[in-house]
Amino acid sequence: MRMALFVACAACAAMPRNGEVLGDTVREYNEHVKWERFDRASMFVPSAQRASRVDEWDERAHDLKLITVDVVKIDRRGDREARVQVKLEWYRASENTVHETQAVQTWERRGKDWLVVDEARLRGPEMPGLPEPLMRDTPSRAP
Repeated sequence: MRMALFVACAACAAMPRNGEVLGDTVREYNEHVKWERFDRASMFVPSAQRASRVDEWDERAHDLKLITVDVVKIDRRGDREARVQVKLEWYRASENTVHETQAVQTWERRGKDWLVVDEARLRGPEMPGLPEPLMRDTPSRAP
């Protein structure tokens, strides 16, 4: 009886908490994109977007190469959304100049899975395939 209780407690302690699951998921997704394992990375994208994302990644990979992808911070917005800031070091094979761009990824929890639903450049040089951030409305100036 004690052994069964010990095994059950050990199993509970070994289970990742929700925050750990998100962090692991974010790192796994970005590693798959970095190493051009697009079929695996697409599992972290909503199903309606998977085919088009794989096509975009594959097209971009002919010239753009990721060197490193570092998770800078994870900002949870409740139980179902998170904003993740990542730092990307990359170069174009046609240029051989290393760039550093930071991006923000929006993640949503759908059921038990975390999916990346949006991604945009935060700072640094424009990066092929990484959308520009939405323009904020600016107040119009009176003549």
